[in-house]
Amino acid sequence: MKRLPALLVSALFPLLFTGAAAQTIQNATYQTVGYIKSDGTIQDRTYKTIGYIKGDGTVQDRTYRTVGHLKGDGTVQDRTYRTVGYIKDDGTVQDASYRTVGYVKKDGTVQDSRYRTIGYARDIPRNWAAFYFFFHN
Repeated sequence: MKRLPALLVSALFPLLFTGAAAQTIQNATYQTVGYIKSDGTIQDRTYKTIGYIKGDGTVQDRTYRTVGHLKGDGTVQDRTYRTVGYIKDDGTVQDASYRTVGYVKKDGTVQDSRYRTIGYARDIPRNWAAFYFFFHN
């Protein structure tokens, strides 16, 4: 699976999360890898702030530098508005060439393109979970 550049990926992670209470992101072995706070602050597993989510879909890194955009239609863009992927309403995640790279099930289970479970994002919107697992790493 083709991945986004590391800087863009780490910066876009915050875009995914604006839930009520802080929600937990887990890997396939149920280890906590991060948290999302209700104010849009994204933290790693040690509670270190790694980014922010803005209401307009702009994603910023911890220094408030714009690193990407998550559009309302599920399009994922880098900081220059170049499309790098898509997150479909049904939970299917595609790269910029429309190749399926994974899925996010309604229950928050995240799977790769071969349906192997790679993580969990319960009580987190599908597009946020998809972004974190497929465009953040």
